[in-house]
Amino acid sequence: MLSWLTVPVFDAILINMMLALSIYLTLFTGLLSLANAGFMAIGAYVTVLLLTGTTLPLGAAFGLSISIAVLVALLLGLPVLRLQGVYLAIATLGFGEIVRLLLLNGDKLINLVKPSQPGSEPVVLFNGAEGITLPFQLDPVWLGLPKTTWELLAYLCVLLYFFMRLQRSQLGRILASIRQDEAAAAALGIAVVRYKLLAFVLGAAIAAGAGALSVPVVRVIEPANYSFSQAVNILAWAVLGGTTHWAGPLVGAGLLTSLPELLRFLKEQRDVVNGLILMLAIIYLPRGLADPRFWQQLWRLPKKREQHP
Repeated sequence: MLSWLTVPVFDAILINMMLALSIYLTLFTGLLSLANAGFMAIGAYVTVLLLTGTTLPLGAAFGLSISIAVLVALLLGLPVLRLQGVYLAIATLGFGEIVRLLLLNGDKLINLVKPSQPGSEPVVLFNGAEGITLPFQLDPVWLGLPKTTWELLAYLCVLLYFFMRLQRSQLGRILASIRQDEAAAAALGIAVVRYKLLAFVLGAAIAAGAGALSVPVVRVIEPANYSFSQAVNILAWAVLGGTTHWAGPLVGAGLLTSLPELLRFLKEQRDVVNGLILMLAIIYLPRGLADPRFWQQLWRLPKKREQHP
């Protein structure tokens, strides 16, 4: 029955759930940021460069990649978070495209400004469109799953614990109040800019962590993986599931990642069916698939039929 759920598909679902949670945090605060694909790229490239160029283990590369993404998010967030709505979305989307283009053409820029010496080889750091390939290494298998999958599961569990606590915490209530009415939150003495920056930086850290842990799974890290379409996909996963509860992004990412595999028998038509399902879900479930009211109404239908035969 679950023959489609191979280890690579399961890994992709876990990675996409992390990315959906990263944008959920900013959406929960009322920020329409599309920078997550760029931060994922930073996490992935920093990690693969450290793993291929040094003797650092994945854990150290993971921590360093998140630290660099947090620093970039602070530098980016201070100016762009003055914007709102579609203007913020355009600015952060532009950041993601700048990151992708720098990764694509970074070697050319480095060689352009580097002092040329006779007989010296050109610098190859990002390797342009071909990207960087992590050398193959056989992972140990625990309980039928490779070590890389367990690492993804561990990181996702940490994120879920964080969001469960956040939903009921004072910080969660502050972020929700900023989303509902920013002016009223500021009038109550809430440091709106500081909390918006905190949500933006935390979202960047989560996306960078997902990018870092995706390196041993994907193995070929190339700029095409972090394009405009990836930024839109991350937003779609969160919106489809719903942005009022942390379970929404999990549902949206899990469904949209699984659908192409479930509809593989449709061949060329599967993208059309996939898009149709997404469109119908957004039209008839504007609050997302994880909306509790929808499931409560669905649960009551059989009971009403029993009461009124």
